[in-house]
Amino acid sequence: MHVAGSHVANRPRKRVALFAGAYNHIADGVALTLNRLVDYLERRDIPARVFAPTGDDPALDHAGTLIPVPSIPFPGRSEYRCSLGLTSSVQEELEAFEPTLLQISTPDLLGFQALRFGRAAGIPVAGTYHTHFASYLKYYHLGLLEPVVWRYLRHFYQRCDHVYVPTTTMKDILRSYGIEEGLRLWQRGIDSDRFNPGHRSASWRRAHGLDTDEVVVAFVSRLVWEKGLDTYAEVIERLEHQGVPHRSLIVGDGPAREELEARLPHTTFTGFLHGEALSRAYASADVFLFPSDTETFGKVTLEAMASGLPTVCADAAGSRDLVEEGTTGFLCPPDDPDAFTDRVRRLVLDASRRREMGTAAYERAQGFARDRIHARLVQHYDELLRPADIPGTKERPRDPSVRSDNPEN
Repeated sequence: MHVAGSHVANRPRKRVALFAGAYNHIADGVALTLNRLVDYLERRDIPARVFAPTGDDPALDHAGTLIPVPSIPFPGRSEYRCSLGLTSSVQEELEAFEPTLLQISTPDLLGFQALRFGRAAGIPVAGTYHTHFASYLKYYHLGLLEPVVWRYLRHFYQRCDHVYVPTTTMKDILRSYGIEEGLRLWQRGIDSDRFNPGHRSASWRRAHGLDTDEVVVAFVSRLVWEKGLDTYAEVIERLEHQGVPHRSLIVGDGPAREELEARLPHTTFTGFLHGEALSRAYASADVFLFPSDTETFGKVTLEAMASGLPTVCADAAGSRDLVEEGTTGFLCPPDDPDAFTDRVRRLVLDASRRREMGTAAYERAQGFARDRIHARLVQHYDELLRPADIPGTKERPRDPSVRSDNPEN
């Protein structure tokens, strides 16, 4: 197997190959996070290649160089795609790139074969825990499979040199399931120019049928039930039943939209928004309600906080490390619509408290500058890339269970 050439000294020390289940064919949180990372790496002259499934109608103008990986639509969720693995042509592209580090964002077939490739070649491998897979099972009535899922995740991540997790809460969860070695914190950052209270727009509100004096309770995410949509809808229904004056705003799209529109006829649905339109949507709301308990990091929670909104979120891994209870917002037990309704009602009816919490949320979000957080990730790369670990200089210890001539073994 040829991975590193004979001119190691003449090429950059860091050459990062990223493997992902989604990069440009869907605009979900993982894809956006990886695109921002690749943009940062390229601005820092760190070569990167992304290996991921693609689709006929990309949702994103992707950053960097993307090597398409053969894939098929995911059964029942065609917006997602299942990779068919590290084919010979894709492996040729990988070897030609001569990576010095592999970063695997999804523990799927492609990710598993990339892990075997790295272990066989003596290349450092970092796994990223983007998606809290086990927490999704209950939404598909597959809770009995949770022990099996954790067994596989342990097998996968225990073979990585580093495992990047977005919050200390997520670190603790992984440790409790036996994934203990190599855990490193990689939080998600915020672009404070893009998300801030200055984007608040009365004209944007009017264009979407929202009066200036109405209190807008917003939700921003993909419209899939595992994002806590049932709880959001129940809270809005209860507020309406109680006569609490408010307007509800849902930003995003997905397979649950049609059912939600029927259930919440007075709610404003915008579909997916990007760029300035998304910035205005956040800042033009008044309260952010996000009951999801399946996040590893509450990216939308952080964006709402940076936009000056008090947040009411599930007391779970995604938002627990962001929201300061009673200061920047409220944390509620997942699947407890009574608690969520109470906290949202308090904020809707108390303008002074909304402003106070919104200001505190904005100030807290300023500690999550995106470039600073990406720089910390590169420091983790440096930790893995000691000179002895660079392919072609000194062989890295190989996984004895993997034959070096067959990374798919």
